[in-house]
Amino acid sequence: MLSIFNGLRTVTMLSVTVRMLLAVACGGIIGIEREYKRRPAGFRTHILICLGAAMTTLTSQYLYLNMHYYTDMARLGAQVVAGIGFIGAGTIIVTRRQRVKGLTTAAGLWAAAIIGLALGGGFYEGGIFATILILLAELLFSKLEYRMLENAPEINLYMEYTDKRCLENVLKLYRELNLKILNMEITRSTGSEKHNACAIFSLRLNKRCKVEQLVAKVSGTEGVVSVEEL
Repeated sequence: MLSIFNGLRTVTMLSVTVRMLLAVACGGIIGIEREYKRRPAGFRTHILICLGAAMTTLTSQYLYLNMHYYTDMARLGAQVVAGIGFIGAGTIIVTRRQRVKGLTTAAGLWAAAIIGLALGGGFYEGGIFATILILLAELLFSKLEYRMLENAPEINLYMEYTDKRCLENVLKLYRELNLKILNMEITRSTGSEKHNACAIFSLRLNKRCKVEQLVAKVSGTEGVVSVEEL
């Protein structure tokens, strides 16, 4: 442990101030990255959650050490770990194209709450180090994830098209490219000009076919309105 924090382990006015300020700083740092990417929970949300979790641990310590209420100090913190799931679930959505969004934001909120608990309990090193690792995961590791997705052997494609003939041409294109169709979901057109037929393909690629090339070829097929990777 770092000796610089030894004088701040006990519950004093100085230590409470430092813990609360660190909770605001660490929560805000994580939230800035989410805010920059325009995610549902951003800067202020992460600050409030991290600060609230820190206050929970501080309150537990105060009741036990200062007020001499002999209760389980970890009980309030355990409720934070469980209760943050309700907030995190609110950031997770499933789009009409069956795409799940918000999982990273929900995980970040949960991690921010844990950091708040750590800082509120005086575990400064753990809270600060966890904040740095979370930033690395969200900023640097995301680039590695995108690079892995570019070379993924299996992908999901969402396509909107005009008629049955177009769908047959796309299936023919898959056969020409030697792609294996793992699953296919088709939604027929309602007959309205505003609603096209759509299909979701689960495909297994080969080493010669890249995702960008496949999307470009499918987009160039006559009758295809739009196509994107899920």
